[in-house]
Amino acid sequence: MLHEGSHRLVNARGRLVICVLLAFAAIGYLWVQGGFSFEAVAAQESDLRTYQQAHPRFFYGAAFLFYVGVTGLSLPGAWLLTLVFGWLFGFLPGLILVSFASTGGASLAFLLSRHLLTRIIKPLYGHSLQVVRESLARDGAFYLFTLRLIPAMPYVGINLVMGLTPIKLVTFWWVSQLGMLPATIVYVSAGSTVPDLHALGDQGVSGIISPQLLVAFAVLGLFPLLARLAMRRLGWGSATARR
Repeated sequence: MLHEGSHRLVNARGRLVICVLLAFAAIGYLWVQGGFSFEAVAAQESDLRTYQQAHPRFFYGAAFLFYVGVTGLSLPGAWLLTLVFGWLFGFLPGLILVSFASTGGASLAFLLSRHLLTRIIKPLYGHSLQVVRESLARDGAFYLFTLRLIPAMPYVGINLVMGLTPIKLVTFWWVSQLGMLPATIVYVSAGSTVPDLHALGDQGVSGIISPQLLVAFAVLGLFPLLARLAMRRLGWGSATARR
């Protein structure tokens, strides 16, 4: 009886995983087919605001899952979605959503790489994988932290390659959460200053460029170096490497 119950539970979990993957696959298909852009979202601006006001909790939860699906499936345009969510929800709610959803999506991609896509991904990142493994062995989780602090580093590549290393999911999650936070703050803050998406669609990304934003990106570029120096002085990096 117990064995039969366990078997049913495993089958139920399997069906749930399949349903979630199919839902994310549908998101990916609609994303690619729809050609996500500021113009496409701006055309629905009024409807989005109306539905958000009528169903705020559901709208927030759906937006969270949508972001997880897009980033978890490694679809292009996550930075654009971050700006839109900054505009849609405001700075603090948008920051909380994007910060946790981006890490959730990264963890999903990490798991897909580790358990389902290893044979496909490993040949694509052969040389990079070796470098990453050697760096993790030397610097520990601090190496991932440094990569996450650099906005120019490919978000997708980091997720997929890390899935092929011995790093634990929990470590990957919390280090990514902290490492991506500075860039997330900058992007969400930029999106929250947008008055409306029609203006942004007309002006393009240049419509949100400001001296403050340029300074923020310059600081982000220096942040990994400053963080490494600070961590070394505290002895955190060397302790992590020994572990």
